This record gives sequence, structure tokens and C-alpha cells, in this order.
Amino acid sequence: MIDLPWPPKELSPNARVHWTKKAKAAKAYRLECFILAKAAGMKAPTGRVALSIEFVPPDRRRRDDDNCLACFKAGRDGIADALG
Repeated sequence: MIDLPWPPKELSPNARVHWTKKAKAAKAYRLECFILAKAAGMKAPTGRVALSIEFVPPDRRRRDDDNCLACFKAGRDGIADALG
């Protein structure tokens, strides 16, 4: 198990930001998740993998589960980079 920070608001599909700002936020979040996964000592498993994600929002606002998954794509990519 690894605890990752909440994705930046720029990564939300509902965010109306310039593509360069979104790309910069995605790159930074991907790198942060990569570093945290490496620091946690995650190893690449063999065979099929079941991934379980639990979102714990930083505040009490309601979130859409589809948007949470979309926001976290850069984080998943960072973990995949760490696993090789």
C-alpha cells in the first residue's frame, strides 16, 4: 500500500486551463508519484495484477468517481514507471 497526494486541480477533466499548464501539472504529479513509489520499495509483480484505488478527498466536497480516476491517470503512469 502506498499513500499518494491528491491530484492537482489542473488535472480534473472539468478544469478549464491552458493545455501547457495541465501538461506541466501532469508531469510534476507523475514524477511525484514515481518518487513515492520508488521510496516505498514497490516491486513489479509477475503475472496479472489487481489494482485497488481508494480516494480520500482533502475536503468534504462531493467528487465524481469518473473524474477521480481521470485526475489520477498521471499518478498511475508514475507508478507504472516506477515498476518498470
